[in-house]
Amino acid sequence: MIKRRPLIVLIALAVLVLGASTAMAEKINLTFWSWRTEDVQAYEKFIAEFNSEYPDINVEFVAYRNTEYNTILATALQAGSGPDIIHLRAYGGMEPLAKAGYLMLLDDEIPALKDFGREVLLGATNREDGKIYGVPFAVQTIQVLYNKAIFEKLGLEEPATWDELIEIAAKAKAGGYIPFANGGKEGWTLETFFGAVAPTYYGGNTFFNEVVAGNATFTDPRLEASIEKMLELRPYLPDQYMGVGYTDMQMLFAQEMAAMFLAGSYELGTLAQMNPTLEVGAFVVPPMVESEPKYITMYVDGSYGANAATKHPEEALAFLRFLASKEYGAMFTDTLQQISAVPGVKPSDALLAEIVSMMEESATPYLMLTAFRYGQPSGSTLLQNELQGVFAGEISLDEALANIQAGLATWHVPFMK
Repeated sequence: MIKRRPLIVLIALAVLVLGASTAMAEKINLTFWSWRTEDVQAYEKFIAEFNSEYPDINVEFVAYRNTEYNTILATALQAGSGPDIIHLRAYGGMEPLAKAGYLMLLDDEIPALKDFGREVLLGATNREDGKIYGVPFAVQTIQVLYNKAIFEKLGLEEPATWDELIEIAAKAKAGGYIPFANGGKEGWTLETFFGAVAPTYYGGNTFFNEVVAGNATFTDPRLEASIEKMLELRPYLPDQYMGVGYTDMQMLFAQEMAAMFLAGSYELGTLAQMNPTLEVGAFVVPPMVESEPKYITMYVDGSYGANAATKHPEEALAFLRFLASKEYGAMFTDTLQQISAVPGVKPSDALLAEIVSMMEESATPYLMLTAFRYGQPSGSTLLQNELQGVFAGEISLDEALANIQAGLATWHVPFMK
């Protein structure tokens, strides 16, 4: 009689080996949640590049509506689920998630972070423990964007002083153009307006450091003077500017009805899509006297983090290390026409490279976003609401500044002493 047991054992072993081999070949699936609905195609391209090195890690990019993202993310994380990779808001938007223990510590996990600048890393750092929870993805600046063709047609040049800026606005208006595309229907666009104009007139980093430390307040004459400069531009805004919304502003500038746009560097990619033939230039809002300093507002737009409860921590970290690389930074900048937060990345786009040079020369932090969004009412909410009241003529500037100071004094510790 022929013994068949060894054959059966061999077959069983072969099945086990084949099963193990198949298991090893299975892909690990990671989910990546974001609010960047406009960037879906770009992230699919970035993920494809990651997969050229890590073919067995599948990353699914899921974008939610900007206004709903925070609630959807917080609800999922509180329930013990949520994505593996998290697109994090910067500063006060990231900190609550870190404090709650939802985010993976990255200080010792992403070697490339040691090369990131301190100011950039602050956007992904929890103030309470000083630890880093995200890989910063973009740096934004706020300045004046202008239509080169309109400037050339009217014989205009970039201004060196405030009076020259007003003269340009007057000539643009006389030439049949809206000088500035900006409106005030949405409060956050007035905070952007503030970010473009105010720093040069409140004193940039000096005032910023003083008010954060509590050695100055929001009723300071320097801040009042900076908002008065904003108000001087009202005659050069669109008709009925308080009814002009964000998309209206973009359209006015993209369709070459407005000569200038007080706006973020993040607009460049969108404007190019709206009007591929649009020629855009940029300059920092000038001081009263050419020899005085001028400041361009900058901030970290957000970061990439990992869910502390992910079932695939090593694979998630592999993806984050890719997102911290110079190769990724260059691809991000060239694809989205935004300034990568990765150090050493030089934009190939000439205008973006020029903006980076301006930032390196005279950057100052975006006041409310970087320092006063850590409590309620947030500095941004207060500033936006009060500016809308001032621009609509419903409240005096002195009252508005007093309201901002009173609101922040309820939670900003240096103001409570």
